[in-house]
Amino acid sequence: MDQQNNWLFDGEGVNASQDAHVTWEDHRFFTLTYQSTSFHGEILSNNIEKNSLLIKVNHRIIEVHKSGPLDALIASLGLDKPKVKQLKTLEAPMPGRIVRIAVEIGQELNPGDEILSLEAMKMENVLKSEGIGVVKNIVIEADQVVEKGMVLVEFE
Repeated sequence: MDQQNNWLFDGEGVNASQDAHVTWEDHRFFTLTYQSTSFHGEILSNNIEKNSLLIKVNHRIIEVHKSGPLDALIASLGLDKPKVKQLKTLEAPMPGRIVRIAVEIGQELNPGDEILSLEAMKMENVLKSEGIGVVKNIVIEADQVVEKGMVLVEFE
């Protein structure tokens, strides 16, 4: 594949075609014409450091990335895979009262999964997983008052 025309659309490689043409309305809106069909587009975000755009074409959001020699090197070294943190313990980020425990022993967690709710200064804070792990021990109980730094949940 020609390196100059190598693009990633939603993570899939495509070779840019001579049949496609972009007409800019202004710095944000454009019309993409491909095989005599026009599509209206909008740039939602532009990340110059990563050579990527987030665009919306006919109400569909697409991530576009221009790949190059550095991307190939990074992939060959395996550095393009996101590193996921292995959970060990969850400690109270502030003093408060445990409102709800959303996990149970043996449950597998992924990044973003809810672990528990902690009420502090009359506000409920949902604590979510920042990595992967399996719940080994739940040290606290609902309605328990905890201090900052106290271990709340342990993981395998």
